[in-house]
Amino acid sequence: MAGRILEKSIAEVREKAKIEDIVGEYVTLRNAGGGSLKGLCPFHDEKTPSFNVNPSRGFFHCFGCQEGGDVIAFVQKIDGLGFAETIERLADKVGVQLQRDDGDVPQERRGPGRGKLVEAHKVAQEFFAEQLVTPDALPARQFLAEKGFDQAAAQQFGVGFAPTNGRLLAQHLRARGFSEEELKVAGIIGTWGSSRFEGRVTWPIRESNGDVIGFGARKLFEQDRIAGKYINTSETPIYKKNQVLYGIDLARKGLQATQRAVVVEGYTDVMACYLSGVTTAVATCGTAFTSDHGKVLRRLMGDFKGSTGEIIFTFDGDAAGQAAAIKVFAADDDFHSPTYVAVAPDGLDPCDLRLKDGEEAVQALVDGRRPLYEFVLRNVVGKYDLDRADGRIDALREGAALVSSVRDRSKADGFARDLAGMVGVDIDEARAEVRRAQSRGAGRTQTAPAPRQAAPDERPAAPAPRVPDLDDPRFRVERETLKLVLQHPVAIGRSTAEVGPADFTHPVYRAVWELVAAAGGPVEGAGDQQWVSRVRSGVTDPRLGQVVSALAVEPIRAKEASSAYVLEHVVRLREATIARQIADAHSRLQRSDPAGDAEGYLAAFGELDRLERQRRALRDRIVVS
Repeated sequence: MAGRILEKSIAEVREKAKIEDIVGEYVTLRNAGGGSLKGLCPFHDEKTPSFNVNPSRGFFHCFGCQEGGDVIAFVQKIDGLGFAETIERLADKVGVQLQRDDGDVPQERRGPGRGKLVEAHKVAQEFFAEQLVTPDALPARQFLAEKGFDQAAAQQFGVGFAPTNGRLLAQHLRARGFSEEELKVAGIIGTWGSSRFEGRVTWPIRESNGDVIGFGARKLFEQDRIAGKYINTSETPIYKKNQVLYGIDLARKGLQATQRAVVVEGYTDVMACYLSGVTTAVATCGTAFTSDHGKVLRRLMGDFKGSTGEIIFTFDGDAAGQAAAIKVFAADDDFHSPTYVAVAPDGLDPCDLRLKDGEEAVQALVDGRRPLYEFVLRNVVGKYDLDRADGRIDALREGAALVSSVRDRSKADGFARDLAGMVGVDIDEARAEVRRAQSRGAGRTQTAPAPRQAAPDERPAAPAPRVPDLDDPRFRVERETLKLVLQHPVAIGRSTAEVGPADFTHPVYRAVWELVAAAGGPVEGAGDQQWVSRVRSGVTDPRLGQVVSALAVEPIRAKEASSAYVLEHVVRLREATIARQIADAHSRLQRSDPAGDAEGYLAAFGELDRLERQRRALRDRIVVS
């Protein structure tokens, strides 16, 4: 197993992966002045650009949703990837050979790299799409037409046809320079040297950034010897079935905008939903929906609104659909998003529903979603003969166990009322059974502990002090100075030698300065392309990290960071501190008694005189410059 990626390799990736190029693949950036670029934020809906990129510092920040960070953080957020996977992807993109902690020399590749595998899939996809218009692909075109999809829809979704002669694909790819090993590792060619999907309709399975990493395929011919109506790419270095969702590339933008994901059961269902205006539909590829799939959706929907994103499942109305719903409900806590079910009255899937009743019916299906718990509850109660007393008792007990497991305790009473209506018992009886289920620990979650009661002699805690607005004009000099420190450490250099935490009166700006000091101060940032990343690496509170990234990209309030502009802000920052010290010294002098404590009075007077001279010297620095 490969070891941990070395820090020097991570630093090399950061240096070579230019943030303006990577972000530019997702966002149209325009010059914002002061060396910054601006565009519409990809993480939230907005009409006026508030998303800033500072190429010289390698940072981005959105002043609307407060997302920010370096190029690695951007790719993690936009594509829903882990840290190591992001480093590997960027390394392939910019040509960095990663080194790991199991050796001081670059590891020899253990097979084809990601870039080569993705390229092979891209070429295979183009080949399949071209084959769809050939005479041999007539059964594939007929299948699509029967499902309500024309040639334009096929092109939009990249649908193709794998020829019955499976060696044609291998020949085509080898002619394009791919080796036998690369094709087999990619899962495109089987061990016998032919396409795994021969004689089938194909769908490209893409990652959220649009890279093709696998295929799904449907059987067309009776003589097809491969078992299963649908088959998918097997596990490969770039294709992990528990994290792959068909349609995620098309759904990504809508997921971020609507905070709603629609999980359907097949490729044609995704197509039908998308063409009907439900643009956040995705499907698993040959496996049940897992908590890993849920994490992918949650990351792409974004956490900045809290756990408010919806995941809607369109299960079939049959026994298999009910079983799938119960299985999903068992893992519901892992999704961290409210879950719903949308089932057509006649049990039709979205593709058949579109054929029968039109695109509006598909939209209505999704809009008419109901909570997953309710769907499962009705299925549980429906197993029992409610005309018999023992049947009602058993239904009430199993239903109460389900209600007791609901995450939101504030809704439990309403759910108990629903249960009472379904079973046909008094509401108080249902409530009592739910309480018994909770006390037995029958639910998947435990009841919340009772609030701690204060002791009779214990005083209530004082309210937390209100943190001032970061944009308050009183703190403008502090903010501008920190922007200079982060964006122009060369210009500000040693002029901040006398600056300390006490010069920052806003607690957040003081915390940022302490991060700067911990990183060695502005002098250490001179010539360091990773200066902001080094400062931000000390952050433990994500909110403070947002402030650092904002300060790193927000244009300074001048055309350039001239020496005069830098000196002015450093002097004004220090002068404000001395002014506060002078006010304190004045107060001490007024409180002292010249007759009773001559020594104390003279000391206070001397301190005041020293501070006044120090302030004049600071002002003289600006005049001289």
